Amino acid sequence: MYEPAPTIVELLCRRIDADAPQPALAVKRGGQYEWLTWEQLAAEVARLTAVLVELGVQRGDRVAQLSENRYEWILADFAIQMAGAIHVPIHAPLTGVQAAWQVRHSGAKTLFVSGPAQAAKLAAPAVEPLTDVACVAYEPCPPLWGRPIALLAELQAAANLDHGIDAACRTRKEITPQSLVTILYTSGTTGEPKGVMLTQGNLASNCCATIKAFGYHPNQVRLNFLPLSHIFARTCDLYCWVTEGSRLALAESRETVIADCHAVKPTRLNGVPYFYDKVYRGLCEKGVQNLPGVLKATLGGAIETCCAGGAALPDHLYDYYHGQGVPLVQGYGLSESSPVITLSSDRQHRRGSCGRAIPGIEIRIAADGEIFTRGPHVMPGYYQNPAATAEVLHDGWLATGDLGRLDDDGYLYITGRKKEILVTSGGKNIAPVFLESLLTEDPLIVQAMIVGDGRSYLGALIVPNQELLAGELARQSSRDAEALLRERIDQRLANVSHYEQVRKFVVLPRPFSIEAGELTPKLSLRRKEIAAHFATEIESLYSVTSG
Repeated sequence: MYEPAPTIVELLCRRIDADAPQPALAVKRGGQYEWLTWEQLAAEVARLTAVLVELGVQRGDRVAQLSENRYEWILADFAIQMAGAIHVPIHAPLTGVQAAWQVRHSGAKTLFVSGPAQAAKLAAPAVEPLTDVACVAYEPCPPLWGRPIALLAELQAAANLDHGIDAACRTRKEITPQSLVTILYTSGTTGEPKGVMLTQGNLASNCCATIKAFGYHPNQVRLNFLPLSHIFARTCDLYCWVTEGSRLALAESRETVIADCHAVKPTRLNGVPYFYDKVYRGLCEKGVQNLPGVLKATLGGAIETCCAGGAALPDHLYDYYHGQGVPLVQGYGLSESSPVITLSSDRQHRRGSCGRAIPGIEIRIAADGEIFTRGPHVMPGYYQNPAATAEVLHDGWLATGDLGRLDDDGYLYITGRKKEILVTSGGKNIAPVFLESLLTEDPLIVQAMIVGDGRSYLGALIVPNQELLAGELARQSSRDAEALLRERIDQRLANVSHYEQVRKFVVLPRPFSIEAGELTPKLSLRRKEIAAHFATEIESLYSVTSG
């Protein structure tokens, strides 16, 4: 049964009431997936809600969580809501300094950490101790900031379940669509993170409209591997699962996704284009990419639809997945919009398009091409940052910072990022994301960043697939790496204008990484950081002696 509701809390309560004995969530334990029912999940959420109450968490308090995807992450999210508090999820790959800044900025007084690795980051000398924050860990940890970290299992064993049930019942009655669910710090490609505030109404309306647009499929099996700290997975995996009443399995890790697909046989996957490209490249490296049914078999054998978001989907991936009978459809949104603005489905999709606006949402394109959106999905603002809020919210419209166009049927096409537009010294405006997506379609090019702002021509930083490059050079013994990559770059950019051509490029000795601060958690390029780290290489592209 699917019935819209005004809050995530109400959606969860209705799902538990309707489907208590049904399998809900699969978690790998001892190497095997174990299915938990909605009733079992409800009991665990109530017990964790009791822990929060007994820790002194009150309505409106912020509770931070620094954890990778795991069962406890989901329990904490729901329990925080049932306690009437506000969840501040922190991306697991962040440094201790970055995580502590978010805890401090949000005013959180309680912090969940997954285990020793995350706690160790907070214990680093560069991190100013959060002495007024109560820390709770999912796994045993050494003391932090001179005091022991409480173990969740011990707190749960001692908690009075009635306290959790009472708090949840009060919250269900008193929560409103205007109540805050979360403060989600943007990974942003420039500047200090901003705390996106999302309400119960934002998220409940967005997942209900998403299901209405995509179609109601209660028998779906979803496999979650995207980070739940990012709003894409949180809405489109977690909350849509609750709303729809389907089944959800948690991937053990990013490295085990294919094995997990074979174990749980998902019918739907949500992922970023990088994942789908990695699957495709893996099949190409084995030379089996054109075998009938090989893609479906690789993804577990039951896959019906794959959905992409978070970055531009290259046309060659769209073509390949559809050619293999596994529709790969694209959506579009951002943290500030809960996140879904437009969505394609297996019934309605167009090559290169992010789909059409989901029900209840408006889109308009400004004179300069920027995409604006209005509706119940738009955030109320950035936490404690009225200046940044005023920059993007205008009479109810959210300025996305992305450039796009709408076709006659309302399908949205993203053409670039407004703040990432390069302007050459000749006055030409260049959208680097588009050119980079073309370059990385080639199997020899894993990563690329276009440079040339204020310069007379474009250059590129190239990270090749070293193994494939070596193999190709072995087959073409008369070629060198630079000549081969030059040929591939020219081929990929054959259909763009002359001023969008890459005149010079440099091969980097290592890939861009999250750890080096060069990629956001959703793998977008942090251009300023990359430019700083590879300043010498960039300058070599424009030196007189470079040719």
